[in-house]
Order: sequence, then structure tokens, then C-alpha cells
Amino acid sequence: MKISAAFPNRRTFLAAVLAAALTAFGAAAAPDAHARNTLVMAAASLKDSLEEVAKLYERKTGNKVGLSFAASSALAKQIEQQAPADIFISADLDWMDYLAKRDLIRPDSRANLLGNRLVLIAPKAVASPMTIGKGDFPILQRLGESRLATGEPNSVPVGRYAKAALTHLGVWDNVEPKLVRAESVRSALAFVSRGEALYGIVYETDAKVDKGVEIVGTFPDDSYPAIIYPAALTAGSKAPDAAAFLAFLKSPDAFDVFRKYGFTPAPATQG
Repeated sequence: MKISAAFPNRRTFLAAVLAAALTAFGAAAAPDAHARNTLVMAAASLKDSLEEVAKLYERKTGNKVGLSFAASSALAKQIEQQAPADIFISADLDWMDYLAKRDLIRPDSRANLLGNRLVLIAPKAVASPMTIGKGDFPILQRLGESRLATGEPNSVPVGRYAKAALTHLGVWDNVEPKLVRAESVRSALAFVSRGEALYGIVYETDAKVDKGVEIVGTFPDDSYPAIIYPAALTAGSKAPDAAAFLAFLKSPDAFDVFRKYGFTPAPATQG
């Protein structure tokens, strides 16, 4: 009877109970309101390997990690525009330097994580080996009226490496008009896998995860700058677990996963 007097109908009573429960829940949750999972923004070429590393970390620690993949150039610009990233992993040194010059990473956390190789790919159905050497690289003749896919050479790391290699081999000026300038290495890979480009220049690790393409040649190591993946905490990182995950990325357990996908130890830098 007291309940009926205080709450004239059942609907009002239930609404009051729900409001009280939500208030209690909010009070209990308040201390953790600012805690969140680590968010990693990483070069597109790391997608498969880093997803596996994150799952391994979650099994070991119970802590979840959010992952976002795109071209390093696009991610660096997003971080510059205050995207809530905790860790940035670039596919080259330049885009990490870009953020460092703007005080958008924590310098003491920066480390060179991995290396990679530059390869020439073709759709599996029509793939045949090609010699890649200075004075002996018949890419223009093989292309004919078709196209060569790689990242945008003015911004996307794989495109920059590709331009350096093609310039070193003396074919850049002739090949440039035939380029498909993709927004990321995975986009370039897809153009070739779908048969929309006869050849592509991508990282060795990307070629290995797509069954629709085949490596037809490997670029000489001295034809392009060493491929290095630096990683660092962002200056605005707020995730309590970010430093621990960055440390895990440098662990032998993590490298065993990266090596399975074809990554190499980061090459030594000069100076």
C-alpha cells in the first residue's frame, strides 16, 4: 500500500527503480570514466601481423588494443589534427620525423621496430619472373599499355621507396605516366590482385598475404632507402596500458609473429 501511495501507477514505479539503478551504476563507474583501451595507428602493411600480435597481447594480459590502419601519411595527418591515438607506427622515418618536429610524439619512447623489402608483383595467373637490375629491367616493355600500381610517390611510403628504386634503375621518367597512384600499399596490392594493373610495387610482407598475386622480382637493397618501421607513443596518449603494449611490440614474442609474416629486424641507421 505504501508503494502504491508513493507511485500511483506501475509505470511510474518502474521508471523510478530504473533511474535509481542508473544513478548507482554511474556512481560505480565514475572512477574509471577516463580509462580507455590503447589505440594504435599503424601503417597499412602491418595489418595482418599487428592484429595477431594484439590478440597475443590480449591473451597474455587481458588488456584490449584498438587498431587503425592506413597509409602512414594519412595517419600522421590525423594525429596532427588531434586524433586520439596512443601509439603511431610508420612505414618510414619521414612521417615519424614529421610528428616529432611538431612535438606530437614522446621522443624517449621512439624505437625502430621492423624492416621490410620492396618487391615487384603481378597477378598470379599471368606472373612470370623479371630481372631487376640497373641496365637490365624490362619493366616498360612488359607493361605495354597496362599500368603499374604503387603508393602515391609524393606521400605514401611505399610510393616513395618505389620512386627511389625506379629512379636508381633509370626507368622512372618512362614509367611514371603508367603509374596507378594508390592511397596505401594495400590499395596498390588490391589493384594487382584484381587484375586492374599488370604489375605492382609493394612490400614483400603484403605480397605474402594475398593469394591473388605472385612476387616476380625483388628490388636490389641498394636501389632504395632502407625500409624502417619506427614506433612511438603520441604526446597526447592517455591510455594507461599504452607504454606496456609498446614494450610488448619490441619483445621476442611479438617479433616471432612479425617474422612469420616476413618482416625483418629494423636495419641499423647511420648517424
